[in-house]
Amino acid sequence: MFRVVHFGLGPIGIGVAKLVAKRGDMKIVGAVDIDPAKVGQDLGDLLGDGRKLGVAVTSDVKSVVNKRVADIVVLTTASSLKKVKGQIEAIVSAGLPVISTCEELSYPKAHNAELLGELDALAKKNGVTIYATGINPGFAMDALPIFLSAPCAEVKRVRIVRMQNAGVRRLPFQQKVGAGISREEFQQRVENGSVRHVGLRESITMIADSFGWTLNDYKEQINPVMATQDVTTPFLTVKAGTVAGVDQTGIGYVNGEERITLQLVAYVGAPDSYDTVELEGTPNIKSTIEGGLHGDIATAAIVVNSLPRVVAGRPGLITPNNLPLAHWQQG
Repeated sequence: MFRVVHFGLGPIGIGVAKLVAKRGDMKIVGAVDIDPAKVGQDLGDLLGDGRKLGVAVTSDVKSVVNKRVADIVVLTTASSLKKVKGQIEAIVSAGLPVISTCEELSYPKAHNAELLGELDALAKKNGVTIYATGINPGFAMDALPIFLSAPCAEVKRVRIVRMQNAGVRRLPFQQKVGAGISREEFQQRVENGSVRHVGLRESITMIADSFGWTLNDYKEQINPVMATQDVTTPFLTVKAGTVAGVDQTGIGYVNGEERITLQLVAYVGAPDSYDTVELEGTPNIKSTIEGGLHGDIATAAIVVNSLPRVVAGRPGLITPNNLPLAHWQQG
């Protein structure tokens, strides 16, 4: 029985907790959030499944992050590694492993190389694992193409396209892709970093390192997808002529040559969702997941499916390209 503490109860954190609560081999023993409206509530009430869990939400991390009562902490608070660093340190220093959805933690070398050694050393000192995953980064645009390369005698180029109908995603995601704002405001938010997908550089760096390629350049383009008609989601309305979402491409260069191209297109009203991985090599491989991977559902699932591997993982900061393969198992 894995005893789990949930740290961060936004839409993704709630999604993970719902899956854990259904597992017979996992037990929720703590819940942490800073939202005053959630503190003091029974976590079961927040999950909305009609049953009490006997676990009250607290803002006091130290009261529940304790290895005498828990085996692992699920951290779902922010995308920025610098923002969650203190939270990770508190968890690890208490002697508990952490599995997180922090995108920048999935492969720190890409944006936070200076923190990699520090966090790795702290995890080893305390004998626990630090790990981050999700659907993207963590699977669709990095772990999956790495796995698909297994039967290749050679890989020359990688191209991945992830098409998402943002209308079926959570409100924070729709806001992150700029749904409903003007083109001018979109550009302003791109410049201040509030509109963008976090993780393309992490995924490209992970693929390059796994393949033994040395990146000598990285470029990224972020453009708006404009709505041609009014579209309403459960959270907002996108008017024709405003931004429906984002078309973002990251490119990794090896010896000046484009070798890894990742394109994420996510907008409200997209007619089709799919995930396509293409490997140019021997043999050529093209794999498409029709209907695409629902980012919110799949992220929660991959966290839960990876949890036993992280509890048993070697001490240190581990990334999705070197953790034993996670998979679904009836709990």
